[in-house]
Amino acid sequence: MPEISTKPYLLRAIYEWCTDNGYTPYLAAAVDAQTRVPREFVKNGEIVLNISFTATSGLKMDNDAIHFHARFGGVSREILIPVENVVAIYARENGQGMAFEVSPASQDERSDETSKAPPLSAVPQTEGETSDTSNTSTGGPDDDNEPPKKGGRPTLTRIK
Repeated sequence: MPEISTKPYLLRAIYEWCTDNGYTPYLAAAVDAQTRVPREFVKNGEIVLNISFTATSGLKMDNDAIHFHARFGGVSREILIPVENVVAIYARENGQGMAFEVSPASQDERSDETSKAPPLSAVPQTEGETSDTSNTSTGGPDDDNEPPKKGGRPTLTRIK
């Protein structure tokens, strides 16, 4: 019997840590043919989702996939994200969490429209946010070599 990956267990642990501490858990995922998300919210081949209790309905984090219902623009949508496509899970309020490598097989399977973009540098958007799932993503790492700014919004930057 093949060994089960530690990734789904770590995802559930970080989710529980976020909720126990009153933080809002966000999930960043690479989008490919097996990912069921509203395509209009996909940016650079990735999507960032608010997976808090108030933003989701029926959240189930299995060993192979994460699925739930979420409202986008007031319309309930079914979301399915293969665990292998999860790039990061983190707390919106302070950026603490965990980032993961996405397997090259998943990246090769992405559609033409989603595979042209650089990797994730996720910055949660809080302006005008409601209990709907919030989705944002911006491209490119921070290469300006300036010291971090104090205050403001926390960010999660993936560095290779």
